[in-house]
Amino acid sequence: ASLELGPYRHFMQKEIHEQPKAIRDTLSGRISDDNSRVVLGEVGMTAEQVKAISKIAIVACGTASHAGLVGKYLIEKLARIPVEWDVASEYRYKDPMVDQQTLCIVISQSGETADTLAALHEARRRGAKILAVTNVVGSSIARAADWVVYTWAGPEIAVASTKAYTTQLVAMSLLAIWLGQQNGNLDAGLAHELIADLRNLSAQASSVIEHQEEAIHEAAEKLAHSEDVFFIGRNLDYAVALEGQLKLKEISYIHAEGYAAGEMKHGPIALIDDNVPVIVLAPSGPLFEKTVSNMQEVRARGGKIV
Repeated sequence: ASLELGPYRHFMQKEIHEQPKAIRDTLSGRISDDNSRVVLGEVGMTAEQVKAISKIAIVACGTASHAGLVGKYLIEKLARIPVEWDVASEYRYKDPMVDQQTLCIVISQSGETADTLAALHEARRRGAKILAVTNVVGSSIARAADWVVYTWAGPEIAVASTKAYTTQLVAMSLLAIWLGQQNGNLDAGLAHELIADLRNLSAQASSVIEHQEEAIHEAAEKLAHSEDVFFIGRNLDYAVALEGQLKLKEISYIHAEGYAAGEMKHGPIALIDDNVPVIVLAPSGPLFEKTVSNMQEVRARGGKIV
């Protein structure tokens, strides 16, 4: 049944609508009933071993690398472990600094990404322990890793990743909380809050898909004839902006670029005019005002803001 289109126009639309279920499946069995702890029985590291990690290397390609960049922000914030983030195709050529105290997290939807598999072997050769985040049971990367956190996204047919990416974000969130709880760096109250938020995520995703599809469709109609589009965001949303620009290239063949919002004024603003829409990721929170000032810079150059 998962390989049939049903009421949807194409597989991408179908997979967008499958995200709430995929998120639920990825969280299933990994949160304690009282929302106090993340439970990752598949990761066989003791609290002592987690405390002994001196740094984490996150290595992946394309969409998975953007999920990894979100993971870097989350792990550093919640577990206070330094994280290096690299694209896998570059990793093995840079003589990476890896030793027995390094945990290497590799992320791959298929578990067969050649560059990521090569990076895994390089990190292993230098003494790192390997934790894989993948969607495919028994894949090459799953077999080569010490531990595997499966994303349970189900089959993905569309070229551009949807539910595989969102479930990778869920897996990285779970990992960041788990690491912080294991090494004692994550406050119990904050952990409880974050876990409760994760539990609500599937319902929130359903609500966005249900109530925003029309608004998204309208925005898409206006963007469809653009030749260049910018995506901007700060912090976690910078990583999401990078994923947004990749999606737009893959699906529409429109040239797109993602930037940290504060970097727009350091060059890219020169390319903004009334033909260039800028998609701004501006959630409420401590960075909202900063992002609004970047929107005003774009507006001053005549750019269209979504």
